[in-house]
Amino acid sequence: MPTTFDLVVRGGVVVTASDVFKADIGIAGGKVAALGTDLEGNRVVDADGLLVLPGGVDTHVHIEQPSSGPAQMCDTFETGTASAAAGGTTTVICFATQMRGGSLKAAVEDYRVAARRARVDYTFHLTISDPTDVVLRDELPTLIDSGCRSVKVFMTYDGIGLDDAQLIRTLAAARKAGALVCVHAEHHALIAYLSERLVAAGLTAPKYHAWAKPTVVEREAISRIVAIAEVLDVPIQIFHVSGPEPAEEIARAQARGMKVWGETCPQYLTITAEDLDRPGFEGAKFMFGPAPRGTAEAEGLWRAIKTGTIGVISSDHAPTRFDDPRGKKVAGENGPFTKVPNGIPGLAARLPLIFHEGVTKGNIELSKFVDLIATRPAKLYGLFPKKGTIAVGSDADLVLFNPRAYQTLTNAGQHHGGDYTPYEGREVTGKVIATYLRGTCVFENDTVVGAIGGGSFVPRAPYAEIEPRGVFPIPFDPVTSTVLEDKPKLAAE
Repeated sequence: MPTTFDLVVRGGVVVTASDVFKADIGIAGGKVAALGTDLEGNRVVDADGLLVLPGGVDTHVHIEQPSSGPAQMCDTFETGTASAAAGGTTTVICFATQMRGGSLKAAVEDYRVAARRARVDYTFHLTISDPTDVVLRDELPTLIDSGCRSVKVFMTYDGIGLDDAQLIRTLAAARKAGALVCVHAEHHALIAYLSERLVAAGLTAPKYHAWAKPTVVEREAISRIVAIAEVLDVPIQIFHVSGPEPAEEIARAQARGMKVWGETCPQYLTITAEDLDRPGFEGAKFMFGPAPRGTAEAEGLWRAIKTGTIGVISSDHAPTRFDDPRGKKVAGENGPFTKVPNGIPGLAARLPLIFHEGVTKGNIELSKFVDLIATRPAKLYGLFPKKGTIAVGSDADLVLFNPRAYQTLTNAGQHHGGDYTPYEGREVTGKVIATYLRGTCVFENDTVVGAIGGGSFVPRAPYAEIEPRGVFPIPFDPVTSTVLEDKPKLAAE
């Protein structure tokens, strides 16, 4: 072990998912090389009075994602990862998306080129919108082996949502290739019917977005995808759980021993359906899917977080500009809610919002905060211990965080490509002071200093967390067409 390190972060309070302790951190070759006292370095950063957190791992980020329609997301890898660095996030998982009728392999190749401008580290989910035999049989296994070890499926949205038969085939292919499946779970036909009836009744303002997406459409879809996963023995994560009722569906699956995990996002803990009812077109700034709920649902989500039903808090950063004909106003200010692009920006706001709502308000402890925003997502997606913790041998991804600093969130402070933040004017306690990626500072003094292209692709090898259980409701494995004659483990046992 070197006696003089490349960099020493001195005197901070180190927080991991299991411990809180004061220590110096010695960094060499971009890795954490030592935790101790009185360490010496070629450069020394004074962290006295600050928390030192592992770099955030945001596993649900839409950056430079192509669209088949006129609306376009406004963040490139350059701007989106600048926002990540400003928010204390050093690793993002974003979406390489197959366009319907196109090649998944070609989509990933194009996305790799775009991602070379990232300022923080990154890896990909494989979004499948058209599960043809070529995609599932020929393209998917090779892409998963290349390190993209998660598949995204939608149960709703025209042009990208899959029907039940397609979901079954895609989940089976993902299991055979060794990938985790991530699910946007909402009942497409019910949403379409409610939307049609609302618009026909003249109820077209942004507030009616929540009416078209009540909790029941999410709850039903989660129940359905859990059933499919149970029959096929496929590990899944449910994205952006909006309230306690959908969380209960996950809890029931977990109680049966299934590998079903839940994620929520800051917006479901801080934004309510009342925000959609702001004057004029302002409510469009708060439109995302599933829709925002209410304060009671937010309280229920905190209970699910405390019990572990929800283990990850990601941003679901999906930015479109507000005052832009390619953004929220693609159909004009008088267009119906059905034509307004879903999604809000949230990368830079994630850590301070969850610290304020969670730790400052007494909902969670410090170590639980770190687990939610860094450690658990790293474990679930095969990035741990390289990412998500502060330990000897881990990447030196560090966040210097002032837990006592008051700040008012503004759009300028988000450092993204958008023209608004839904959190404008919100006062929070807790602020990112500096962010380090593999020992190199990428954000300090309210300024993004990370180099364009300084981020790297992080491949994910097979890992135990997402291995199938070998448990089926019948003595037959339908994915491998194997009769389980040697006393199979049945779900009823």
